[in-house]
Formats: sequence, C-alpha cells, structure tokens
Amino acid sequence: MNRFLTVSVMSAIPKMISKEIEGSMKQQSKTIQKKVFIGILCSVILIFLDQFTKYLAVQHLKDQMPVVLWKNVLELSYLENRGAAFGIFQGKQWPLIIFTVIVLILIIYFYLMRIPAEKHFGLLNGIAILFFAGAIGNFIDRVTQRYVVDFFYFRLINFPVFNVADIYVTVAAVLLILCLLFYKEEDFERILPTKKKS
Repeated sequence: MNRFLTVSVMSAIPKMISKEIEGSMKQQSKTIQKKVFIGILCSVILIFLDQFTKYLAVQHLKDQMPVVLWKNVLELSYLENRGAAFGIFQGKQWPLIIFTVIVLILIIYFYLMRIPAEKHFGLLNGIAILFFAGAIGNFIDRVTQRYVVDFFYFRLINFPVFNVADIYVTVAAVLLILCLLFYKEEDFERILPTKKKS
C-alpha cells in the first residue's frame, strides 16, 4: 500500500511540475503580448503626434515669419534640418539612416528581450518607447523627404531649432539618467547581467 502511494505520488509530481511550467509559460506569453501591444499603441500615438505637428508646421509656418509664443524666449520657426537632432551632421543622410536603423534594432531588443515586463521596470519600458518613437519620427522624414521638419526655437538661449520627436529623445535621455538614482544595482543586473553564475 505504501509502495503504491509512493509510486502514485512520484508519478504525479512530473505532471504537476509540467502543468506549473505550462501555466507559467502561458502567463509569461500573455505578459509579453500585453507589453508588445502597449509598446505599439504608445509608439503609434507618439509618432502620429510628431508627424501631425510637422504637418501643421509645413502648412502654417513654411515661408512665413516666425510665430512668437513668448517674446525673445520661444518661437515657432520653420526649418528643414538635413542633419541629425538639433542640426548636427548636416547633409550626411545615409550614415544617419544606417545609424538610426541600428539604434532602432537595439531599442526593440532591449524592450522585448532585456527589460522585464514588470511594473517596477515601467519607467525603463516607457523610456524605450520614447526613444523608439523619437527615432522613428525623424526617420520617417529623413527617408521620405531627405530632411527633418523642425519648428520649435528657444530664442532666449539661441538653442537649435527642434521638433516633437527631439523632445521625446531628450525627455527619454533625462529620465534614463534619473534611473541611476531610482533603480538599484540588482535591477540593472537583471537587464544586463555582468556577474557569472557559479
């Protein structure tokens, strides 16, 4: 009798483990699918906002005098930027396109494969989406028009003219720096393991 119970329990354990693993994999799959959906939805909204503001800039600012929002501080001024963000690397379109593709691949890799789909890492996932949307927003212009439409101008500090996509990238960069204060070493270790498992 005892032997029968022992055999029964021993045979049931693999089934229980198998069901547990299957349930865990299904849950993980749902979590990843949700993360992908959120990433795509947020990216589409952000990219649309960027492209729509650029459309408005072309329609209302091109060949027009700058629109002063705050005298001697902030203006809307149309500019066709044939370089990178904030006007650097002027005229170097193909290197910029290749660089952008590489950056986009890295962002997608980190978002899908490295950054955990947990609330604790929500900020990092949001940062990845901002970087992605900003890169895609200007990439669309660069590929279709050979230039990027910029229209925000901080006259107060004579800052290079920029656009909404540039704002995404800048905000993401600032948040990424702040992450160094918010996240602990073990959090970054989960994303980019450096310690060898013994």
